[in-house]
Amino acid sequence: MSTSSALLENAVEQLATLPGIGRRTAMRMALDLLRRDLASVQRFSESVRRLREEVRYCGECCNISDQDLCGICASPARDHGLVCVVEDVRDVVAIENTHQYKGLYHVLGGVISPMDGVGPEDLRIARLLERVGSGMVREVVLALGATLEGDTTCFYLHRRLREHGVAVSQIARGISIGGDLEHVDELTLGRSIADRKPYEQSVKR
Repeated sequence: MSTSSALLENAVEQLATLPGIGRRTAMRMALDLLRRDLASVQRFSESVRRLREEVRYCGECCNISDQDLCGICASPARDHGLVCVVEDVRDVVAIENTHQYKGLYHVLGGVISPMDGVGPEDLRIARLLERVGSGMVREVVLALGATLEGDTTCFYLHRRLREHGVAVSQIARGISIGGDLEHVDELTLGRSIADRKPYEQSVKR
C-alpha cells in the first residue's frame, strides 16, 4: 500500500505496529486523525506521550498507577489481608469489572514457561513473598489462566507460599481450560472469584 505522502505512510507504519491493527485499519485511523482539528490531535498525542512517560508500577502490587501506590492498594475500603495473584494488568481490569472482589492484587508480570525461557526469577514472585512474609496477608488467591503454564506457576507458588503458613486458594474453574482471563465474561469470572477453594482441593482432580 503506497501513498502520495511520506508523512502519511510513516504514520500508517507506526499505527500498524499496535497489536491487532493491520495496515488497512491503520490507514483508516491515520486518515481519521487527518480529518480532526489540530487541538484534538494534540490532545491525543499528548495523552499517549504522558502514558509512556508518566505511568509507573505500584510499589506494592506492581499494577500500573499514576502514583507510587495505586488506588486499589491505597483504598481503606479494600481487604488488605486478601491478595489475588494475576498474570498481568489486563487480568486486574477483568476481575475489577466483576465487582465481586474486594481485596488487593499482585501482578506477576507473566507465568513460568520453560519453553519461552521464563523462570520464577523472571517474575515478581520475590515481592509477593515479601508481602506475605510481613504477616499482613491471611489468604492468597491464585487467579491465573487455565493453561499448562498457569498451572505450573500455581503449583510453584503454592509450594513457596505454604512455607509462610498463609492460606492459598484458587479461583473455581468455571473458566475453560486453555483460556485467558481477559476473554472470560464478567459473570463467569465473578463467580469463579466468589467460589474459590483451597489450592490443595483444586489439584486433586
